[in-house]
Amino acid sequence: MQRFAALFEILDTTNSTRAKVDAMVDYFRAAPAADAAWATYVLMGRRIKRSVGPALLHAWLIEESGLPAWLVEETYGSVGDLAETIALLLAPDTLAGAGGGDIQLSEWFEGRILPLATLDPAEKRRQVVSWWRELPYRECFLMNKLLTGALRVGVSRSLVTRALAALLEQPRAQIERALIGEWHPSADFWHSLLRNEASQHLGHPYPFFLASPLEGAAEMLGAREQWLAEWKWDGIRGQIVRRAGECTLWSRGEEIIGQRFPEIVEAAAALADGTVIDGEVVGWQGDGVLPFAHLQRRIGRLKLTPKVLQEVPARFIAYDLLESNGEDWRRRPLRERRASLAQILSDAASGIISLSPELLDTPWEALAAAREQARARGVEGLMLKNWDSAYGVGRQRGAWWKWKIDPFVFDGVLMYAAPGNGRRSNLYTDYTFGVWKDGALVPVAKAYSGLDGAEIQELDKWIRSHTKEKFGIVRSVEALHVFELAYEGIAASPRHKSGIALRFPRIARWRRDKPAAEADTLADLQKVLAAQMH
Repeated sequence: MQRFAALFEILDTTNSTRAKVDAMVDYFRAAPAADAAWATYVLMGRRIKRSVGPALLHAWLIEESGLPAWLVEETYGSVGDLAETIALLLAPDTLAGAGGGDIQLSEWFEGRILPLATLDPAEKRRQVVSWWRELPYRECFLMNKLLTGALRVGVSRSLVTRALAALLEQPRAQIERALIGEWHPSADFWHSLLRNEASQHLGHPYPFFLASPLEGAAEMLGAREQWLAEWKWDGIRGQIVRRAGECTLWSRGEEIIGQRFPEIVEAAAALADGTVIDGEVVGWQGDGVLPFAHLQRRIGRLKLTPKVLQEVPARFIAYDLLESNGEDWRRRPLRERRASLAQILSDAASGIISLSPELLDTPWEALAAAREQARARGVEGLMLKNWDSAYGVGRQRGAWWKWKIDPFVFDGVLMYAAPGNGRRSNLYTDYTFGVWKDGALVPVAKAYSGLDGAEIQELDKWIRSHTKEKFGIVRSVEALHVFELAYEGIAASPRHKSGIALRFPRIARWRRDKPAAEADTLADLQKVLAAQMH
């Protein structure tokens, strides 16, 4: 645990990619196998089922600290992180703590944290409080993060696999594939990873290849004939895996989603064994794609009714062939992969699974014009893929580009602010914005990105001096500042006070030139919603 806590501190306090990778390599090399597996698990963003919620931890902190509740609240509000607040108030001052030695990370999970789920509330409280009293600050802070599943640290999945690839001297693509899907962190799993045996699960997909955003004109890419152009579909990225007589539909988030789209799985049964296809799950009706909001009706239901299946029929738009006859095709050029995919889909004709159409004989100028019509077609823009490119892993610039249409924008007023996480836990970086309705502000979006460091510091200082009310760590602020927010889509949502939900909202710019009274209204957003639903 001490070793992993030291790694966490390095990852959370350095901006150097090289230093982060080196620190992970050093940790994995020295750690016991089970610890290395668990560290990989949590650093890649996977979570265990939470057995103690933050509300209970907060209540226990007040009881155990012996401090007035208002003082604990003020401390929490200043620190901005519950795990850190607990460690600051309750962890012992000694460097080694009172626990009498270090316990391995795997034992913390398997022997302590996971068994909490079987304890009654009183025993659960006694156990957690004893850890608070035993562990020194750094380990206490980390244990609370692991306990709540809120471990956020400055590494991406790609950095973790990069470190593992360097340690194991294996291709990163091989590591990525070994870690996709469900797996249990254990010494056996780690040893199978060392022996390159962890990627043999027949039902697993391949790691997804991601496009980079194209900024500016497409002409910078060179000769038009070198690029495949197709629509960028607004759906759920997925892979159909047909192996050993079974069909599985995976999302990019490494979830099996076939139960939500049974018609796609049924259609995939016509494919030959040893076939894996990359593409997009979309809602489809008549001659066109349905807005993503319709597709969400299929995602969010535990049980699909005949009415939903009829109103939101699904289709799989296929655009790449990753495996054919059990052979990995990812290193072959796109031109060859697509030609074979077209033949496969022709032989297994289905209206449910179809080839993503190519935009043929269109020079760059015509493609730019077509891109401007994307929203009317219900798509997000264009995809540009080099005909000679292999199918890579993650986001690798140069081979695939997404040339998206400009996002929707609106002007909202800052209403609430909360502290961020990690290095930003002492700054107000999580914002809630509202629009006007009948003379009052209604919250419509939360945003966490879009401001630079100087703007965050300036806004944080302003928030602290213009707070109206406090709700735990959240502050209500004076309605003075307007921000332009960009978003990708809009949907009706009875769960939100405003009646709408925005997709991927983020801050585009700080509108210092605009008074709050001139921000947009809820009626403005409802007009956009009405236009999208027709």
